[in-house]
Amino acid sequence: MSRLSSPAEWVAPLTPIISLALLPLGPIFFPRFYILFLFVYFTGFLYQQVNHVCKFYLSSVKIRASIKKWNAMNKHTLNDKLHDDKVKIAMDHLNSNRTNKYANLEEGLEVEQLSYQKPNYIHTFVIPNYGEPEALLKDTIGRLAVHRDASTNYAIILAMEASEMGWEDKGKRLKEFFKDRFRNFIITGHPANVPGEYRGKGSNVNYAVRNGCAEMIHQGFDRREIILTIMDSDAAIPELYIIEVEEALSKADDPYYTVCAPPIFFSRNCNQVPAAVRMTDITWASLVMSNLSNSDGLCIPCSNYSLSFILAERVGYWDVDADAIGEDMHMWLKCFFKTDGHARTAPIYVPINLTNVQCEGYIANIHARYVQAKRHFQGVADLGYTLKHMIDCYKKRKVQKGLLDYHTNTSSFNDKLAACSVILEAHMIPASSGWLMFAAVPLMQLILFPPFSWMDIITPANNPLLISDFFYKLWTIVKMITIFLPLPLFATLGIYEHLHRYIDREFYRKPKSESRTWKNVLDYVSLPVAAWLFLTLPSTLACVKRLVSGEEAYVVGAKIFNEEDESDGKRIS
Repeated sequence: MSRLSSPAEWVAPLTPIISLALLPLGPIFFPRFYILFLFVYFTGFLYQQVNHVCKFYLSSVKIRASIKKWNAMNKHTLNDKLHDDKVKIAMDHLNSNRTNKYANLEEGLEVEQLSYQKPNYIHTFVIPNYGEPEALLKDTIGRLAVHRDASTNYAIILAMEASEMGWEDKGKRLKEFFKDRFRNFIITGHPANVPGEYRGKGSNVNYAVRNGCAEMIHQGFDRREIILTIMDSDAAIPELYIIEVEEALSKADDPYYTVCAPPIFFSRNCNQVPAAVRMTDITWASLVMSNLSNSDGLCIPCSNYSLSFILAERVGYWDVDADAIGEDMHMWLKCFFKTDGHARTAPIYVPINLTNVQCEGYIANIHARYVQAKRHFQGVADLGYTLKHMIDCYKKRKVQKGLLDYHTNTSSFNDKLAACSVILEAHMIPASSGWLMFAAVPLMQLILFPPFSWMDIITPANNPLLISDFFYKLWTIVKMITIFLPLPLFATLGIYEHLHRYIDREFYRKPKSESRTWKNVLDYVSLPVAAWLFLTLPSTLACVKRLVSGEEAYVVGAKIFNEEDESDGKRIS
């Protein structure tokens, strides 16, 4: 209960509790206030969703533009060395009886071939993993190994967990397999049961960056040239991403205080998972893409992002306690507040292809995605972290009034307030909207106008809809608004459908048979179940659990990696 000593920590658990309590109590005890509340909430929610559609459309246009530029630059360019590298990796990766299949795919790989300026930085890829299939790690690293400047400007930090059986041997095999493919290849083993640490991606990344970069600096690398790219073990990072990062850093006011955030994309095994899992990840990816078009560089990275070693060192690296479980969002917030708002995000409109959670069996796959959703929403701890910093900023602002340094070049209080609103939206809307959108109107209708006399709770004299023309009209408007609430989501998913096919076709060079088709419209039938099971329920539980102390077990998302499927149906991108 110690964390609840701060008022900021009460916001998260009280949000779903109050939302659920209002459903029956609002119509009974304060119906007038409740109708006003629903009108304000639903109107604000609808405005927010329309705003998201517009931002998502802008992001989709910019993603298409990046891909078109990439394809145009490569249209008549052939790089024999890069082609040979891709075939070599494929031949090394597969046994002899499958080599020809893989090599035949090289005909569609012009998208990777580009003549560009040599990178100005040493791009250091931190790959935290625990119990991942070795073939998956080999595939992930192999997609980096075929980049043009991998041997001169790329370093790999393979962040292993010492608690994994055989981690050293696995790391050595991977290092040997990619010998001479990278400028540097470092293996770290994050020790288990470190006092004060919570097991997860953040603590592993923290250990890997501290030790891996220390080794690089000891070897003579310039700390100012190290750009860290934190990535998932299943992330397929294309060469275009590194090119765009280089360009973004060259244009940034201060490249050392810039965080680069790409959109996420699920196209590696999406046809092999249940529709509810597929739709959940599509919705998740759409929200991330929409977030990239936030103004003033206030967009939160998700899963994969890049930042300078200087910035990581400046803010004290990654936090490792249980409240930092949402490592990507938490690190961005830490960079933002620790630099007084100087650190900002540069959106990189290049999709990073990820795998959906997958395991054998329909029910098992649904359960695995639910477990992943629970882990994701443990990041609600960042709300308390943000509000605490906002309170501190407000106190400092009051002290600074009248001082000469009040108007500095650092972020204004309004920017921090805007960042706080982004976090509030990310965590409080899922924990409240599901209950209010699905149950508020029908339950109030049932209580105020029961179908049977024995269900009467409110007398006609106390029913505001019967005695007040204003509240009757307002209630009618509320019911009409609820009809329009799903429309922005449908618009977003419609834009996504076209974008998904475009990326598959133009960027990953997939045949139509491997991309989404109009038959996938049937996926939308699973949306209500997916929204409740993977969004509303886990976010509500995560918020309520903030009332009690204790740590949840960290569970890595289940993945199935079929080497033959990858070789037969996927392009290196």
